[in-house]
Amino acid sequence: MPNETSGPPGKSSPLPAQATTEPAAPTGPTINIGEEYGTAKKNLPPVKIVLIAVAAVLVVVLVASFLKRAKPQAAGSLDNVNAVEIPGQGSTMVALTFTLTNTSNKILYVHSLQGKIKTASGEPTADAVSAIDFDRYFQAFPSLKNGVQPALTPETKIQPGETVTRTIVVAFPVTLDAFNQRQSTSVVVWPYDQQVPVVLTK
Repeated sequence: MPNETSGPPGKSSPLPAQATTEPAAPTGPTINIGEEYGTAKKNLPPVKIVLIAVAAVLVVVLVASFLKRAKPQAAGSLDNVNAVEIPGQGSTMVALTFTLTNTSNKILYVHSLQGKIKTASGEPTADAVSAIDFDRYFQAFPSLKNGVQPALTPETKIQPGETVTRTIVVAFPVTLDAFNQRQSTSVVVWPYDQQVPVVLTK
């Protein structure tokens, strides 16, 4: 019986080679990661616009601060200044009479009172003496009493829109000659719960 295989015994004939093919690369649109996430140049507004916006914000803040800044709760005038020298002390006692109007919409509570003068060498201040001592000072210095009004004292309440004319007495640590050469005289009224005093200057 003839051999059905033509190759040598014990060896099988080789299998035909199989073609190996790899999948083709996709040909669709490509994605640029840099453009997807963006850059500062493409996403941020121009520098000029940013600077204009910042400047506008600063202007608004400054205007709001100016409008909301603390203002005196009252206004008025210093009407009369009457001074006498205290012998042997190098000091001058002064009666300051003034008109004060509460220009706010709430009660003005007087906390403390001072007198102030401006001289070539500085601006000395002096606390108001107690109203209880007015009569004693007026007896010792009768001319001090000229033109005075009732004393304005701490804890006084001045109603909104109310106007009062009052006097305080202070003793400045300067001679009468130095006082007479002053540049200005002021009454300083410090209300409770206020950041700025009421200053009446003449």
